[in-house]
Amino acid sequence: MRLTAGQMADMTEAAALIQGIEAQCVIADKGYDADAFVDLIETQGAQAVIPPRSHRLTQRVYDRHLYKDRHLVERFFCRLKQFRRIATRYEKLAQNFMSMLSLACACIWLA
Repeated sequence: MRLTAGQMADMTEAAALIQGIEAQCVIADKGYDADAFVDLIETQGAQAVIPPRSHRLTQRVYDRHLYKDRHLVERFFCRLKQFRRIATRYEKLAQNFMSMLSLACACIWLA
């Protein structure tokens, strides 16, 4: 997990999140469709399962069957947002917020 400011785009930390992680594929939504990010994924030996944006001149092919598994991550975030303290970010300090986030993740994992 990496904590960023609320107004920052998730794409700014995407490369740092996958650095050093061995995977067969990286599944992401259209917001992560950037040539530099896809190239980074492929140089690490993984398959980029990211649908191309509609305005791309050359549409990239992706595995639609694997992309359907992304709903598991979306369901996890929906369950995480049920914790009011996480959804509304009551904690002012980053360390406290990360602690609550870790606790909420552990509760979901144990349930």
